[in-house]
Parts: sequence; C-alpha cells; structure tokens
Amino acid sequence: MIPPAPGRVERAERELRDFARLQVRAGLLSPEAQYAEVSAAVAAELPHTDASVLARAWLAAARKELDAEAAGWPAVTDHDRLAAVFAECTEHDVPVLQGVEDHWVAKRFLDAADPKPRGVVWFTQPDVWHAIDEGMLEVNLWHGDTANAAPGDPLLTAVLSCFERHGLRAHFDEGRIEVAAHWQRR
Repeated sequence: MIPPAPGRVERAERELRDFARLQVRAGLLSPEAQYAEVSAAVAAELPHTDASVLARAWLAAARKELDAEAAGWPAVTDHDRLAAVFAECTEHDVPVLQGVEDHWVAKRFLDAADPKPRGVVWFTQPDVWHAIDEGMLEVNLWHGDTANAAPGDPLLTAVLSCFERHGLRAHFDEGRIEVAAHWQRR
C-alpha cells in the first residue's frame, strides 16, 4: 500500500484537529462520544496512524485550549442566553432539539409526540460549529405538524421575541432563524 502524499496528510491533520476542537467546543456529545467521532474520522482519513492516540491527544488539547479561553469570557455568554431561550421555548410547548443529525430527526420527534407540541426548534451540529467560528446560529422552526414557520406567523413572532427578550438579535431569513450568537459553552 502506498502512503498518502505529505501535503494531503498535513491538510487532513489540520482538518481533524479542527474537528476535535469543534466537538469539544460544541459540547453536544459526551466525552466518550466525542472520542468515538474523532477516532473514527482519524481512522478514515489517516489509516496509517494510531487513530486512538491522535484522537485522545487532539481532544485533550482542544479541552485545554477551551478551558484557557473560557477563563476570559464574560459572566454571561451568548450560550447562556441561548440556554435561557431554549428553556423558555420548551416551557411554551416548543421543544428544542440541539445538534440533531438532520430534519428527519425532528420529523420523527414530531411524529412520535402525543400530544403534538405547538412547534419545535431544531439545529444540527454543523449549525453549532458555524456559531462557534462565525458567531451566528441558524435554527429551524417548525409547527407541530412539521410545517415551516413563515413570515407573519404568530409562532415565529413569539420565538423571535423570545430571542430578543434574552438579549440576542435574531431574524428570519430564507426559511431559518439567524441568531447573532457565539456558541461559548463552558
């Protein structure tokens, strides 16, 4: 078997380190699940390495970097505000599905719900990664029957107002709510 070209290996290592960083900063998975995700990705992209060792090292480095950075964050972060919004939405019969795989997870959730909730807010891991790096979380809002929220919709107005009440700018654009928020999860 021919080993991969050095440039490809360096690029893959950079991307995998970044994947480990995003997993840690998102905090959506347990440490064991983060390890499983990162080690599987390393094994797939760098088959000539010890995926276990690299995954553990890169996750540990990402945790250390996050801990150091978090020490300088404000007492209340955007993530804290998001958590308050999500709690309020849930209280008002609009549960929040964080970091789900795709829209099918939200659909299965609604199909199984009895009684149907007023609506559901959901977003994927890549949406969270975008908020980590770019300071914007895109979320989906569906009615209990899976219909998308739309401009002028009372459910959309209520959810947008909730973001505003908690100090987060949000607006509806192209079928999703764009929330100006950095995912600074401790």
